[in-house]
Amino acid sequence: MLARLLLLFVIVPLVELTLLSILADKTHWWVSVTLVVVTGFIGTLLARSQGAKTYRRIHEAISRGQIPTDALIDAGMILAAGALLLTPGMLTDVLGISLLVPWCRDWYRLRLVRWFRARFTVQTASTAERPAGRSEVVDSYVVPPKPTTIEPTTIESGSDEPT
Repeated sequence: MLARLLLLFVIVPLVELTLLSILADKTHWWVSVTLVVVTGFIGTLLARSQGAKTYRRIHEAISRGQIPTDALIDAGMILAAGALLLTPGMLTDVLGISLLVPWCRDWYRLRLVRWFRARFTVQTASTAERPAGRSEVVDSYVVPPKPTTIEPTTIESGSDEPT
């Protein structure tokens, strides 16, 4: 875990700075700065449009009574793309923009779902309490409500005796 954090917070920024300085040496310093600004701008536009589409997909799935699993995974990837695009550098920008392109995101989602399925097991409380293959039957019945009876009465004008 420490090695991964070291990679994330130290080595990746060093590689990014090295690539930007190599690009600045080969071309001009303003090319590196322009590249970072342009990819940030394009990423912002893509994140906004893809985020809005994903929000609509989540809302539509919920209104149909479905669980929006793919849309929620996409929302997480769009959030990660935004974080990557905030980081100045070429590698993080390329990865961030690729997370915003729908067909690339489909590819990433497929890999991510496979990774989660290989490493995690979902087990509900009801299956953990009962042995596998057995089910529990609960007998029940419906109690009908008591009927209310209204006796009809006859009202005749001028007569006190029932007919």
